[in-house]
Amino acid sequence: MTYKDELKRAMEFMALDAKTVFIGYNVGCGGKANGTLVDVPPAQLIETPVAENLMVGMAIGMALDGWKPVVYIERCDFILNALDAIVNHLDKTKLLSGGEFDPHIIIRVVVGGKRKPLFTGPTHTQDFCDALRDLVTFPVIRLGHVSSVFGSYQRNFQYLEAHSTILIEYRDLYDQQV
Repeated sequence: MTYKDELKRAMEFMALDAKTVFIGYNVGCGGKANGTLVDVPPAQLIETPVAENLMVGMAIGMALDGWKPVVYIERCDFILNALDAIVNHLDKTKLLSGGEFDPHIIIRVVVGGKRKPLFTGPTHTQDFCDALRDLVTFPVIRLGHVSSVFGSYQRNFQYLEAHSTILIEYRDLYDQQV
């Protein structure tokens, strides 16, 4: 099994729950999240424009309505566009509502490839994991090895009613073997 195989397995595991939806750019069309969503039912894939704040805002709203959203952000660099929704809404809604509302989502974030076949450039390969940890109260997890991928997604999906999670994936590891 490769890192990418484990990502695909994790997405299929979460998709077994009919309330799970995958939201983002390139999830329903084109590359299906770098091929990791190819076996997820199309009804669970919500394609959006390249608008990360919108993706997270939509996911928050759906979570408040009982859905289990998984937001796919294809480049870690672009999570910066979603920080208002993540830091000021997702992370603070419970506090701001006096505990009445408490949405939880999973955010998949990919650090772009620095190795072959194509180097995607310095504005597509930044890793903001440490900075994100300072900005939110929920877990931000770096998936640095194939052995951490499936278990991290499985565990955090099972705890989705308790907290949101940001999981940082690495495109350069997609071919890494167990």
